[in-house]
Amino acid sequence: MADVGEWDALGERVRRTRLAVGLSQVDLAKLVGLDRTMIAKIEAGTRRVDALELTRLSAALRVPLDYLLRPLPQVLSRRAGVLNEEADSAASRESSRLEIVLASWLRDVQQLVELGTLRPRPLLTSEHPVDSSESAREAALGLRERLGYGVAPIGALVELCEKAGQFVLVTDAPGEGASLVDDGIAAAVVSLHGDPGRRRATAAHELGHLVVGDEYSSDLGVHAARADREAAIDAFAAELLIPTQVLTKAGGGTSGVSRGQLVELAARYRTSWTLALRQADHAGVLDPRARNVLARSSPTKSEFMEALGWVPQPDLESIRVPPGYAHAVIEAWRRGAITPSRAVELMHGQLNLADLPVEPEADDTP
Repeated sequence: MADVGEWDALGERVRRTRLAVGLSQVDLAKLVGLDRTMIAKIEAGTRRVDALELTRLSAALRVPLDYLLRPLPQVLSRRAGVLNEEADSAASRESSRLEIVLASWLRDVQQLVELGTLRPRPLLTSEHPVDSSESAREAALGLRERLGYGVAPIGALVELCEKAGQFVLVTDAPGEGASLVDDGIAAAVVSLHGDPGRRRATAAHELGHLVVGDEYSSDLGVHAARADREAAIDAFAAELLIPTQVLTKAGGGTSGVSRGQLVELAARYRTSWTLALRQADHAGVLDPRARNVLARSSPTKSEFMEALGWVPQPDLESIRVPPGYAHAVIEAWRRGAITPSRAVELMHGQLNLADLPVEPEADDTP
């Protein structure tokens, strides 16, 4: 097992995964068929693991074997603290489970890149230093311009993220989102839990971590506390989803915006009611008293649909993977580089075996 690498690193991955799935050392020991003290030694890195035990650990922890064998890339965005025995919480477990999904998602993307069917785009990081919420908003507007959106509503957010170089997976795992960059490949996961507006805000937030940069290398990271960094990333997300100037124009400068106008904008730009109010407040077209009143009367689904002319506007729900990635999966299957079952697995619930095209013909070329 020399290829496993550092035994303490493997042990740490086992420990973190065990905590993420809510198992005690006793629970894991029973599932694997070992004594609890052996699990403790594995996690401490003082006991080697043979191939059979490693396979059993993978099955018991419900993660790919590769996840335990390879180093974990640095996660850029983490909403909860690092999980340990003393600081176990539902939020921390959700965050850790999302990181497990994120690591596996990265491996999927990397496999298609290695097969040559997926060609990542250049990472569109900010062209100017970002050291505040206002400069983060400017970065969001700059990204919109670079991708040709101007101030228009964004349709499928996963498509925009893919154009910016980030591959987003929509997952059933609970939580919010997480993202990372590994060897020039940017990946992110967004939980399907929560309302559509919340999911879009989470996806935009994770993209913000890519565009603005991580906490160790960006101007924002050097000069700001973690809370300030997250506030700046939230400002980026808000400006990306519904630019301030859209609210300013709707309010006729600073004269104010009506509830009906806000409902229409929230519907067209597919944002939550809370985000629409926050942006209107930032634009100066909604005074604090009016905002408090509107915050107590969230629009109904029929109001949103009426504003759209009853045209469905789904996003980050049935579409689980980016379009370019999906094409890469089908291309890899057509070439015979992956099996049908692996193609379905790579699509993460977006299609099943029956949805695959007609079986490609075998190549009889000698």
